[in-house]
Amino acid sequence: MSRNTHSWLVSPEQAGQTLAAVVRSHLPGQSWKQVRQHILSRRVKIGDELCLDPARRVNEGETIAFLNQSAKLPRAVRHPLVIRYLDEHVVVVEKPSGISTVRHPAEREWDVKRRELSPTLEDRVQAAIASQQHVPLRLLPRLRIVQRLDKETSGLVVFARSPLAEVELGRQFRKHTVIRRYLALIPGFLPAQTIRSRLVRDRGDRRRGSTNLPEVGKEAVTHIEVAERLPGFTLLSCRLETGRTHQIRIHLAEAGHPICGERVYNRRDNGEIMADESGAKRLALHAIELGFVHPVTEAPMHWTMEMPEDMRELIESLKG
Repeated sequence: MSRNTHSWLVSPEQAGQTLAAVVRSHLPGQSWKQVRQHILSRRVKIGDELCLDPARRVNEGETIAFLNQSAKLPRAVRHPLVIRYLDEHVVVVEKPSGISTVRHPAEREWDVKRRELSPTLEDRVQAAIASQQHVPLRLLPRLRIVQRLDKETSGLVVFARSPLAEVELGRQFRKHTVIRRYLALIPGFLPAQTIRSRLVRDRGDRRRGSTNLPEVGKEAVTHIEVAERLPGFTLLSCRLETGRTHQIRIHLAEAGHPICGERVYNRRDNGEIMADESGAKRLALHAIELGFVHPVTEAPMHWTMEMPEDMRELIESLKG
């Protein structure tokens, strides 16, 4: 941890307590009001992530960090949002790395001021639409979630803006007719192939993964091609047939090639962390292509998005 940070491990006795209670136990003399304000002011992390929910229950072994200064808003929030398509039924946007797609259900009731402390892509899309259409935010129809990208993953995302679009896009996702292609940078070389497995929520170490048990879990299919070979690394093109949570990350990690910048699915069966010499500052995964049939007009819709600057720079550095 930085010299500007105090950190503590959650003890077995503290497991299940609220974040505010644990922080207050390490800050003698601080009132409940002061502790809650510290948390809402972007001064408390759980692991590597800021947490703005004083009522969040903590788990044994988690690291809580108290920052001497409020953390800055992430770069993904400071830069303008790019809307690629917008009508009354759907909106397609370019998601930068470093921002959550949607808000956690426990945070749904947060007021606007509190949301602005840690905006999600969903929040930013609504604000951008309100600004573009000169409409008060409260008068906009709510966004309906049909697709998610991990916080560190960049790329194209679609939201539904009407009940009809939500139902129809949901049907297309379930039928696996939506085009979703990603670029993933991995160490070593993995030839073109199709990876099929059944994914479960907990493979035995509290992480998602594949199981060999028949009829257990959900089928996951990833089609992989080689986009570019680099010295010691490979840029893969991964097309999703199914879209399970963390599917590409799990499949590549279980194949022995966790995505560069991976911090969750990067351990061998014996618990050893697999080396990552890429220098990636975030998960090197980008949703480059998205396509579906418009839920109302039935017109085919298709977009591609260039790799963001940080991934391009990483690849160029590895070439050198």
